[in-house]
Amino acid sequence: MDTEIKTIAIAGAGTMGQGIAISCAIAGYITQMFDVNESACERGLATIKKSFQQLVEKGKLDGAASAQALDKITISTNVAQLKADLVIEAIAEILELKQNLFKKAEEINNGAAILATNTSSLSVTKIAAGLNNPGHCAGLHFFNPAHIMKLVEVVAGERTELSVLNSLRVFSKSIGKVTVDAKDSPGFIVNRVARHFYVESLLAVEKGATSFETIDVLMRASGFRMGPFELMDLIGIDVNYAVTESVYLGFNKAEKFRPSLVQKEKIDNSELGRKSGRGFYAYSQK
Repeated sequence: MDTEIKTIAIAGAGTMGQGIAISCAIAGYITQMFDVNESACERGLATIKKSFQQLVEKGKLDGAASAQALDKITISTNVAQLKADLVIEAIAEILELKQNLFKKAEEINNGAAILATNTSSLSVTKIAAGLNNPGHCAGLHFFNPAHIMKLVEVVAGERTELSVLNSLRVFSKSIGKVTVDAKDSPGFIVNRVARHFYVESLLAVEKGATSFETIDVLMRASGFRMGPFELMDLIGIDVNYAVTESVYLGFNKAEKFRPSLVQKEKIDNSELGRKSGRGFYAYSQK
């Protein structure tokens, strides 16, 4: 029997968690956003408020609907608040962290909740491995910015129950998303295909073939809304690098997925993109 989803708990108050929370709240779901870091919670809620304001200014949401949706979102640093019909994790791409979080969420919900990971590239099967009921765990991969982008990958682990997958498809549709079913393989579909958009662009810069600015200009002129370097800055250079590394290792270090030294140097210098104020480009921190 499919699970009726009425309440949502989101682990991770970063960019992805914020976007998912906005989507859920606009659709009318009671949405609890959790993060171990109190300042991250406060920043996350402040950014969500700004996002709602922007949606109103752009005419995509009226003021009353915005206020009503915002009232649906609460924040907490108490892991016990991860009690809901659906728990979505959007924390760091570290397998052990995700496994431990879901073990706690499973216990808090007495095994009844659907546990959905927003991982970009880690194995859903491995994330679910330590659970008492791995059948309740699946991938629900949103794209950044999550409240704007329509696509969601629904990923089945080896033991994910069919009813769980169906419930996630119904839920995704209810928040205005379009779903595609994906197998539990490195990078799933989109990130596997998209690696070359980033990796080849980085390799061209690393080899001195051209500049990153030129590549971005050419990609926009070719019809892309953003070039690869602008997009990496938006996503987070560290996040993008981690996905590439995960896919690279997942495919037994296939040369075509090799992570870039250019990205690694940026990370070592704490130049992570928009969130740090500097990446391939410089940004205002206002």
